[in-house]
Amino acid sequence: MTFQTTERNEDNSMGKHHMVPSVVNDEIKNIQQIIDSQAERLWEINQKIHSNPELGFKEYLAHDNITSMLEELGFQVTRHAFKLETAFVAEYGNSGRVVAFNAEYDALPGIGHACGHNLIAMMSIGAFLGVAEMIKRKEISGRVRLVGTPAEEGLGGKIPIVAAGAYADVDACMMVHPGPFTECVGFEGDAYMPTTASIKFSVGFTGKTAHAAMAPWEGTNALDAAVLAYNGIGLLRQQMHPSNRVHCVISDGGDRPNVIPGLAAIDCYVRSPSLKMAQVLQERVENCFKGAALQTGCDIVPELTLQRNNTYADLRPNKALARGYADAMTKMGCLVKCDLNSTGVAGSTDQGNVTYACPGIQAYVGVPAGPGSNNHTVGFTAVAGQKESHNLCLHAAKGMAVTAWNVLTNDDLAAQIKSDFEEDRIKRDSI
Repeated sequence: MTFQTTERNEDNSMGKHHMVPSVVNDEIKNIQQIIDSQAERLWEINQKIHSNPELGFKEYLAHDNITSMLEELGFQVTRHAFKLETAFVAEYGNSGRVVAFNAEYDALPGIGHACGHNLIAMMSIGAFLGVAEMIKRKEISGRVRLVGTPAEEGLGGKIPIVAAGAYADVDACMMVHPGPFTECVGFEGDAYMPTTASIKFSVGFTGKTAHAAMAPWEGTNALDAAVLAYNGIGLLRQQMHPSNRVHCVISDGGDRPNVIPGLAAIDCYVRSPSLKMAQVLQERVENCFKGAALQTGCDIVPELTLQRNNTYADLRPNKALARGYADAMTKMGCLVKCDLNSTGVAGSTDQGNVTYACPGIQAYVGVPAGPGSNNHTVGFTAVAGQKESHNLCLHAAKGMAVTAWNVLTNDDLAAQIKSDFEEDRIKRDSI
C-alpha cells in the first residue's frame, strides 16, 4: 500500500501543485519489503522454536538457532551474554540513539509454547532485521539492538540483564505479545497494555516431628502453620483492593500422614498495579505467616523465607512510544487500540523491569485462539504454531520496526518519549 501526502511544489512551466510521495511513508514501504524478504527465514525460526519447547534458562536450541541465523546474515552476535547461558545480544549501527527489541523463547512445563514465545522471538527478530537494513541503506547514525532474554515464565530472565546495564543507553525498547482477540475486541491489537507487579517469595516453617498416632503431643506441626497462614491470607482477601492478587500453594506439607510434619513451606505471589503497592501488600501477607508461626509454636526458616530476587515490576508503557506504535500500525492498515487510561491486564512480566530502566512497551497482537484456548493452555500452543498466527504477528514486527525507525530519525518523538519516561519515573516514585 502506498501512502501520499500533498506538498506544494512550484512548477513555473505549469503553475500546478503535485502529489508527491511522503518520505516517511516511502520508508514504511521499504521496511515492509525488507521484512517480507526475510519471511521464509522468519517462519523457519518460528517453527524451530515452537517444535522444540525448552524451559527457562535451558533454551539451548533456541539460543543456538537464533544466533546462528543472525551470524549467517552477517551480524556480530554475543552468545551467552550477561553471564547467562541462553541469553544473547546482536547490534547494528553507530553512535546515536538506541532502540532495542526483546526476544523471548522459553516454553511452559508440559504444554510447550502456550504463551507464544516462538512468535515473540520471531517478531523481535523481524523488527531488528528491518531496522538494521534501513540504517545500512540510509547511512544514518543510530543503533538497533536485539536482546535474547531467556526465562520470562516465572524465573525473571530479564532481571539480571537489566542489572547488567543492557538498557542503560536505550532510548526505546519494544516487544509484542500474542494472545486471543478477546483481549482486544474490535481491534487487531493493543499498543498500551500495562501489567501488574509481582513479588514472588517462599516461606518455610519448622516444627518438631513426632509419631502422629502414638505421641502427637510431642510434635509441633509445621503443616498447621502453613494451613493457618493459607487461611489467614484467604481472610485477608476480604480487605484487599480488587486490583490486588495473592496466590499461594503449599509446596511442602510433610512426607507421611503418620508423622507430624517438622517442615512445611508455602510459595506465594503477590500482585498489585504498582511495585510500591505490591510491597505494602506483601507486608500484610507476611504478617499472616508470622501470626501462624506464633500460634503453632513453629519457627520461620530464614534460608527458605522471603526470597525476593525474582520480583517483576509493573509494566509501565511509555505513552509516546505506544502512540507511535499504534500510529505505525494504523498507517499499515491495522486497527490497533491505544487507550492511555487502560488499566491493562492482571498478569505480570519481567518486561516490567525493563520499563523501569528505560522507555518501553509490550504491545499486544491478536491471534485466532478460540474459546478455552487462552494463553497458558494446550489450545493456545496449537494456535501459536499456525501460519495464520505467524502472518498476523508479522504485521506487528513491521509496526515495531517502523516505530523504531521513527525514534531514530524523529527528534521530536524521541524527546517526547524521554519526557514521558521522566514524568512517569516521578509518578511511580510518589505512589
